[in-house]
Amino acid sequence: MTVPAIVCSGLWKIFGTRKGEALAAARDRGFSKRQVLEEFDCVLGVADVSFSVEPGEIFCIMGLSGSGKSTLVRHLNRLIEPTAGEVKIGGNAINKLTPSELRALRSETVGMVFQHMALLPHRTVYDNVSLSLELRGKSRKECRRVAEENLKLVDLSGWGERYPDELSGGMKQRVGLARAMAADPQILLLDEPFSALDPLIRRQLQQQFLDLAKVVQKTTVFITHDLDEAIRLGDRIAIMKDGKFVQVGTPEDIVTAPKDRYVADFVSGISLLNLVTARKIMQPRDSIATLPEKKMQALPRVQTTDKLSAVVSTAADGGDLIAVYDGGEPAGVITRRALFSGIQGMISSPDAVSGLDLGRACQYGGSSAPSIRPPRPGRSIDIDTATLSAHSDEGKK
Repeated sequence: MTVPAIVCSGLWKIFGTRKGEALAAARDRGFSKRQVLEEFDCVLGVADVSFSVEPGEIFCIMGLSGSGKSTLVRHLNRLIEPTAGEVKIGGNAINKLTPSELRALRSETVGMVFQHMALLPHRTVYDNVSLSLELRGKSRKECRRVAEENLKLVDLSGWGERYPDELSGGMKQRVGLARAMAADPQILLLDEPFSALDPLIRRQLQQQFLDLAKVVQKTTVFITHDLDEAIRLGDRIAIMKDGKFVQVGTPEDIVTAPKDRYVADFVSGISLLNLVTARKIMQPRDSIATLPEKKMQALPRVQTTDKLSAVVSTAADGGDLIAVYDGGEPAGVITRRALFSGIQGMISSPDAVSGLDLGRACQYGGSSAPSIRPPRPGRSIDIDTATLSAHSDEGKK
């Protein structure tokens, strides 16, 4: 069994002189962030947060200013001590580390990139990137080699002899990322690294980060206030409010099944075309088992992992019914109504997908289409077996 890279259990952080009383009130009596402030003059930063991150996963924490996301991420390398709760890195509780062990954790296991790069102005790019290696006593030759390798990864080859004041904002961010990776940490913590950049530069760096993530495969916790950024980068997203996790899930789950009005308001303007997959809107194959295999094979085809944009392109080429395959195996079908509903964000349980004109959609050269009756809620589509059999027989002639 794989050990999670990061595990947070019951994490609390309260700032203030009466934090013990405030913690008891919040934990035992359910005091809100505002009540904690009014009653105890304390700030509730993180409230009973528990989650885990798997090795190689990109876990995005998204929230507005003051939601507690930056406070939370600083617990993962113990820049902030928790009021209560535990953090484990690779199965080891970091709350109990000695000062020397904690320094080793920060320099070797967990790298961090901040929103504002603290590059040393009197040192070259090479020397900034290799700083952590110097502090660990590595040779000048080794430091130079590692710096060159990591600058190449962030597309800054040839800039090693330059100084920070000669770089653009985006280049400085890439130097900061290269510096964090130079120590070859298992985990990267990125606290809004692209938020201060222009939109075009930010999008370019997001793509570079995705390309880089495929190469280095680091476990990453990425902090952002931009839902579009979280959706583009994250394998999973946690939405945070008032120190708590409101919802955790894949980008597709967050957008198509928001837990409450707060999340729904966040995702209301998100385009689904490059997010929702064919699997999410298809009618499962076992619910239309009487559809002949020959008919299935004749339909336009997409894969379960294809996005809505690909399904739309396939539908535009003709046909009211699209076959969905999982590799080489038939997995289901998509009706035109299900496709339109998916584009509009009206996605329901696969078992409740309407069978709008599946009969007409199945007319590939036959005069009498299979009759299909829209299902009752929670029921699969009814297909006239005799008619399908007749169509199947026609196909054999």
